[in-house]
Order: sequence, then structure tokens, then C-alpha cells
Amino acid sequence: MEKLNARKRNILNSPKAGGCCDEDSIPYLKDLGIEIVDKKQPIQFTPNFSEHVHRWSAYIQGFSAEFVQSTINKYHKEYNCLRILDPFAGCGTVLIQSKFSGYPSFGTELNPLLAFIANVKVNSWDVSPNALIEMYKSIPKDISKAPPTFLKSKDQFRHGVLKNIEKIYGGLDFITVKNKTEQKVKDLLKVAFSSILIECSNLKRTPCLGYSKSKQIIDNAPWMLMEKNVRIIANDLNIIQKHFADKIAVDSQVVCTNAMTYKHPNFFDLAITSPPYMNGLDYVMNYKIEMGWLEFISSQKDAKKIKDEMVVCDNVSKGLIKNFSESNSRYTNDWLDDIVLHIKRNIDRRGNYRRIDMPFIVAKYFDDLYKVMKNVVNALNPRGRFILVIGDSLIADVYVPTDLIMARIGRELGLEIEKIERARNRRSGQVRSYRLRETILTLRKDKRTDG
Repeated sequence: MEKLNARKRNILNSPKAGGCCDEDSIPYLKDLGIEIVDKKQPIQFTPNFSEHVHRWSAYIQGFSAEFVQSTINKYHKEYNCLRILDPFAGCGTVLIQSKFSGYPSFGTELNPLLAFIANVKVNSWDVSPNALIEMYKSIPKDISKAPPTFLKSKDQFRHGVLKNIEKIYGGLDFITVKNKTEQKVKDLLKVAFSSILIECSNLKRTPCLGYSKSKQIIDNAPWMLMEKNVRIIANDLNIIQKHFADKIAVDSQVVCTNAMTYKHPNFFDLAITSPPYMNGLDYVMNYKIEMGWLEFISSQKDAKKIKDEMVVCDNVSKGLIKNFSESNSRYTNDWLDDIVLHIKRNIDRRGNYRRIDMPFIVAKYFDDLYKVMKNVVNALNPRGRFILVIGDSLIADVYVPTDLIMARIGRELGLEIEKIERARNRRSGQVRSYRLRETILTLRKDKRTDG
């Protein structure tokens, strides 16, 4: 009989086994005086793999273009000159759909790789498809460039595969550009290159980055996939320039900055986003391969610096959480105080947990999101809407109704809770038999709210 470790024993003995977020949400919903409406919607990123422009580079933590488009279609007639904001722009889903719809948009994104990709996706629509293909063909195939030394590239790629990736890398680096137009073309090639790295590696992202035992990659795969991606981008550019020529000049901006501190100079009618979930996913380490090869980071220290500035995850440095725990200036409310206290008690009772400072991580998560929400509220026009796709959590046998806490924060900041829709059901990563949800929270700014 297999001997159970402490973690497995805690899962088997969890009082939440077989439970459901619906029951645990009742007191919070009663306090807010609202209900959650069941409305299944396609919110996951997966369908974007076949969508024009979105498919140039995948970001599996994002949400679907179909959902964003349906949201724009639902509300655009209520505003005279619709402007759209995404404070967590990711790889640009909201901005791309805004541009296709003819509406100016603005995004903030702290991860420099994702900010770069999003910017290329929305601001390269005027690039000649032939110029892209010709520049790709001009890449010399006999110039190699070694990958960043902090990456374990020899473990991450088979030898023959790595040699070909190094040649593409060196060839791209060899290309010199003479003007902004040529820089746009080269940037598209860099996006195409970034999107082949995990596919050619011994790694998989499902959703966390890890090694795959079953992948078999042939040596020439990098060149084959690179050409395939370049052809896809060129094809999409052809379609855009034929069918969406009037949308090419629509203003789309992406700023690599922290949404917690950035003060928007303009105002918006719709803010559509999906903030990081409290799910243990490290949004920096998950993309460190692409960030390293595209030279947005040159060390683990660089990656840590970015991670420490982001909305907190449970792989953040202990020193950062210690400093937060000693601070007296943070957002809190009675719900959050009670949740944090119960998480602490459960961890103490267990005597074993992956992060004993998890209560403060949870507290910091909502403090971070409060700062973002406050900035968004201040940037909303009267009657503007803030629409968030968010999932709840189960941590140390304590239910955390993330959507309802954010709804309460919105109300405290002067927003009306217009509706909360359950888009799909989920399972807890800690106790698989516990049912969670993913919801769409719609908040509206009252015309009298001045932020």
C-alpha cells in the first residue's frame, strides 16, 4: 500500500472534499444583495489559435476573442466615441478585437515580452506581406548566436534542434534595419521566432512550464515551424489589407508598465480584462524561455525583479511577502480579514503547507488588485463599465470568492455591481472534487462618481 505524504493526507481529509463554491458563496452574496446568473460563455483562449492575428503568438492564460467581441458588440451603441482599456493586456486580445471593430484602445502590461507581442500584433497591419517573406528569406543560415547563458538550453532542446534555433537566432540578429517600416518587419519575425521556442523544445506549457517525456522533435523543426509562422502572418496581413484596410490606422497603444501605479492620461468607456488568478501560476517563469531568447531578460535576477512588481503569485520571494506583512498600509475588509485568519489557522493546524506565508500572499493579492481597480475606476468615463473575467480559489481548505471580493471593492470605489455571470465551472487544483467557477463581473460607474 502506497504511503501517503502530508499533502495527500490533507487532500483526502479535506473538509471541502466534494464541496461546491455555490454553498460557500451564500453569505457573501447575501451581504452584497446580489445573485450569480448562470450564462455559459466561451471565455478560454484556446479558440484564438485559429483566429487571424491572435494566432501569431499564443498566450494560454488569456481569454477568447469571441468573448471580447461579444462584449464590444453588446455595449458599443451606448457610447458616442467608444474607447477601450485593458489594464492586463497580455498578448493583446482586447486590443486586437477593438481594432478590428474600429475602436481605439489602450493596454498596460508589465511583462516586457507580452507588451512587445501585443504591440506588434496591433501596430504591424500595414506591413507588406511580400516584404515580410523577403526579409525571412534573406536570413543567413550559417550564422549562429548562442542563447542566454542563464537558460538551461542544452536541457531544454535536443542538440540538433538547438543548433538550428541558434542559426535562426543569429540570422535575425544579423539583419540590420534602415527605417521604422523595416523594424516592423523584423519585429514580426521576432514574434514568429518566439512562438516556435516551446514547440521545438523538450518542454510543454499545460498551463505551467515543465518537461515533456513524450515529445519527439526533429532537427529541422525550427526552420519548418518558422516558415509556417511567417506564412501565417503574411496571409493574415493580406486578409487585413484586403478586408480591414479602414481599420489599419485605428489607434492601438500598449505601454509596458505597472497597472498598479500607472495614471491614465485619457478616459475610457469600457475596461475589459482578466487579471492574474490566485492559482499558483508564475506568469514570469512560465515565459522565461521566450523572454530570455528575445533578450527582455538576461538573468534570473531580471525575471525576479519583474515578478516582484506583478500582482502576487505564490512563487514570489519570501522577502517581498515579509516586507508586505510588516506594512500597515494595505487594503482590507472584514471578509478578507476573516479569510486570511482562517487560512493561517488551517496552515497552523496542518503543520505543513507549500507556503506558510500564504495568508499574507492572499492579502497582498487583493491589495495589488485594489490598486489596479482604483486606477481603472479613475480612468472610466461616467457610465463606463469595468468587465472582468475571474476565477475563485480554494486555499488551505478556505474558500476565496475572488469575484465577489472584487465586486465589493468595485462598490467601495463607487461602482455599481451590474451583474455577475457564471461562464463555466472549474475544479480546485488542491482538492479536485471541490467545484469552483469562472465568472464575468460587470461593474458600472455611476454618472455622479468622480473617482
